[in-house]
Amino acid sequence: MMTQSPPATLLRALFDAAVAAAQPALCLPHHLPPPPRGRTLVIGAGKAAAAMAQTVEAHWPAAAPLSGLVITPYGHALPTTRIAVAEAAHPVPDAAGLQATAQMLGLLQGLSADDLVLCLISGGGSALMVAPLPGITLETKQAVNRALLASGATIDEMNCLRRHLSAVKGGRLAAACAPARLVTLAISDVPGDGLATIASGPTVGDASTLAMAHAILDRYAIPLPAPARAAMTESLKPGDPRLGQAMVIASPQLALQAAANAARAQGLPAHILSDALEAESRDMGLMLAAIARQVALRGQPFTAPCVILSGGESTVTLRGAAPGLGGRNAECLLAMGLALNGLPGVHALAADTDGTDGAAPVAGAIIGPDLIAWATAAGLALRTELEAHNAHAVFARLGAQIITGPTHTNVNDFRAMLITGDARP
Repeated sequence: MMTQSPPATLLRALFDAAVAAAQPALCLPHHLPPPPRGRTLVIGAGKAAAAMAQTVEAHWPAAAPLSGLVITPYGHALPTTRIAVAEAAHPVPDAAGLQATAQMLGLLQGLSADDLVLCLISGGGSALMVAPLPGITLETKQAVNRALLASGATIDEMNCLRRHLSAVKGGRLAAACAPARLVTLAISDVPGDGLATIASGPTVGDASTLAMAHAILDRYAIPLPAPARAAMTESLKPGDPRLGQAMVIASPQLALQAAANAARAQGLPAHILSDALEAESRDMGLMLAAIARQVALRGQPFTAPCVILSGGESTVTLRGAAPGLGGRNAECLLAMGLALNGLPGVHALAADTDGTDGAAPVAGAIIGPDLIAWATAAGLALRTELEAHNAHAVFARLGAQIITGPTHTNVNDFRAMLITGDARP
């Protein structure tokens, strides 16, 4: 089993700083609107939904009417007193999400122009807020979600398709809030922070089209029964008068900047490559390995010692008759470690800021130059395990996993490389 070294301790501290910077208790309060003349109804969904609701309650005037319902994954609920919290399945929707969404829509009945709807959105909301269009069943939605998750489609493509299958996504939830004033506060888990992509944009105008959704179905051979395909409709477009105010209150860039500040506080130069890197996970690992090798051996474009940070979202295309759990961060890291082949002085962490990497309740992992040596001693054939999508099992065997439990936020993947300079001739 691998032991936690000082480089691993530093990398974990940077990850913790990134997650802490995106906590709702820190980033939400100063974005709250004033109470309206009427009542305030809080709705929303996502991995941060319970923490966001809890924060709203803590900062809302006691005398001002406040109620509502938010949906969060199983195991993510937090105690609240005025806003109900329902739990449902993620990443594949279930009947609990369907029921909770129907209850949420019921709460929106009878609102007036004097009322305020505060919508709290974060990553994971697409699966949790479930209301298929008439003619589309929950079972069809579940099958589409499973196929998308295994297809290698980007998050933008996934959410474009979801917006055209749903009665609440793609701005349709905003229509249900009229005539009340609508304010959406979102924690971004998507490259580029596009509000129409976060949780598939339930209260935001959608510039994508039905034709684009059909093209995604065809591109990835996503099975969809003909009646369901015929039931797909256009989403609400930007400029629709029913759309309210929406803003991003925390983002991957915010988290990366917090990690950079933490590294610099330790006397290490820190560089942010991008908050929006997208690629197949194994390709991402190869790219990061090439950058680390250039810095470690050539001193370009950065001089070691240094920390190199990146965010965004890679994808995993599951292949084989019985693939493992996958996990985009775990696969990225294992591919990177193989490519580095024990290069001295390079340590790396890759983890999801929500605490869950793919289907595993594990945030990610940490590697160092001893990865291959430890794996060989443990009898692990790393390339075979990568091909079988068993990266999580590898890191579990080596004791290199990062396990946080629910973090109650979600600002996408976090990757950090520490390059000490030990590889320079």
